[in-house]
Amino acid sequence: MTNETTAAAKKDSPQPEGGKKFSRLKEVCKKSYVGWLFTLPMTLGLLIFTFYPMIQSLVYAFAEYDGVEHFELIGLGNFIRMFTVDRREVFKTLGNTFLYSIISVPLTLVLSYMLALLVNKKIAGVGVFRVLYYLPVVIPSVVSGLLWKGIYDPTYGLGNSILNAFGLPSSQFFEAEESALASYIFMNVFGVGGSMILWLSALKNVPPELYEAATIDGANGAVKLFCVTIPLSTSMIFYNLITGIIGSLQTFNTYVIAANEGRGPGDSLYFFAVKIYNTAFSGMRFEYGYASALAWVLFIIVGVLTIFIFRTSKWVYYGEES
Repeated sequence: MTNETTAAAKKDSPQPEGGKKFSRLKEVCKKSYVGWLFTLPMTLGLLIFTFYPMIQSLVYAFAEYDGVEHFELIGLGNFIRMFTVDRREVFKTLGNTFLYSIISVPLTLVLSYMLALLVNKKIAGVGVFRVLYYLPVVIPSVVSGLLWKGIYDPTYGLGNSILNAFGLPSSQFFEAEESALASYIFMNVFGVGGSMILWLSALKNVPPELYEAATIDGANGAVKLFCVTIPLSTSMIFYNLITGIIGSLQTFNTYVIAANEGRGPGDSLYFFAVKIYNTAFSGMRFEYGYASALAWVLFIIVGVLTIFIFRTSKWVYYGEES
């Protein structure tokens, strides 16, 4: 029997299931190894700086750990403490966080959408306005917080000067419990330029033929907005809603602008993410284990809300189904 006959016989003979899978995997790797090499930096970054810390924090969540030498597994002790001994502070921070999200997310969505409609007009110099509206997004959050802290200074800040110029009474802004949250929400409104860019991309994708057909049918501007523009922007509304909720639940900037370790007067700005940071890094004792448990509770809350929004997203239009 010749060598060619032997090779043909080996090729035609049935291979074990494991051998088939290995050969298939080998063939896939051989074809796509260049792609894997290009994605290797991102893959390593995700594994080292995302997945490994997540697994590590999950272990810490079931332990008492000070970040140095003391490490002791305590089971559900951190979670029991969260809803027993520490429940008042936990519920306070959750209440502040949800209140901020309920007000901030819809306000940001509406204002950024209206701003996008404004700068989507074909008028002279509209590009300059787009740049100006987007500039606050470029400023780092810490720097922005320090700037607003100066603006909101009750004595020397520009905020009270503007209020007095319009005949309004002066405000204590971050110094008073009744005005701290409203001042913080107003501060974050100036970051709507980031969402504006996304809205613009959605508005540019609306087919002009639909507006022409609506005009022929006698539709005015309001009818075009509510019957053409908004329905065709629902996919971007959905995206901005998801990212807005996730971002608002993780809000943290109060640590820069508010007194009392970011808690604000009367804990009015004490958000859940700020509590996680204070638990892990503030005080005489670092409680990495308890902070990790708090972080995983926040992760579960974000995950549940995200799943709920996905399950109720039948109102989103993704285009004509093939």
